[in-house]
Amino acid sequence: MSTAKKGRRDWELGIGERELDLLTKDMEEAHLGTLAAMHTGAAELVGEIRAADADRRRFLAGAGIAAAAAALALAGGVGAKAYAMAPGASAAAAPSPYQGDLKVVALAAALENQAVGAYGAALKAAGAGRLGKVPPAVGTFAKTAMDQHAAHAKAWNAVLTGAGRPAITGVPLSNQPATLKALGRAENVGAVARLALALEEQAAQTYLFAAGHVSSPAGIRTAASIAPVEAMHAAILHFVLGEYPVPDAFLQTDRAAKPTLLTV
Repeated sequence: MSTAKKGRRDWELGIGERELDLLTKDMEEAHLGTLAAMHTGAAELVGEIRAADADRRRFLAGAGIAAAAAALALAGGVGAKAYAMAPGASAAAAPSPYQGDLKVVALAAALENQAVGAYGAALKAAGAGRLGKVPPAVGTFAKTAMDQHAAHAKAWNAVLTGAGRPAITGVPLSNQPATLKALGRAENVGAVARLALALEEQAAQTYLFAAGHVSSPAGIRTAASIAPVEAMHAAILHFVLGEYPVPDAFLQTDRAAKPTLLTV
């Protein structure tokens, strides 16, 4: 069936509501089936990061002793005022707390928060009648997908806080203003589904990209446990839009989010 392009009354659900409810149920079962692996991978990732941080601190402590000794020898008794900062000078900006694999973890948490916010805004707009008639099965799918994204965000943030870094509580992504603008323009379920599809495909491809580019085995396992659920969200949205859900033989990475999208 065709989807709306002009107005809210032109849109039609591209799949039967009973079929959509069954797919949503399968999606929830798949999500629940990945939770154990996701939490185990996240806990292992925290352990790997803590061990790496401890090694780094020991190295820097040793290097610091050597540097201090060299500085004292070089200073030759010059007073501390000689090292005072010149008027008008400023300290260098503090580095981001998210470095290496942790930057990918922060990106993943931000993407999940973005999806939670998008589905939440869509449900709110539907409740206010701004999207026209919304089939109940679509609302059930949106709420289920939103809850799953929230669970994924919680897992990624547990890695960050477990490693002593700040949790990602908002959506620090450079494409967020454009996403919010598109949500505000949506006049029907079809427009929201199209936007949600773009976010889901980006998330699934980002996890696939991460699985091949992060150095941590636990990070790879965590990303690999979540990617299939995100891909399932996307496949169902294709059905909602009346499209064949698997246009490519294999999941691609051309739309994967890069760490540079993160603005913190």
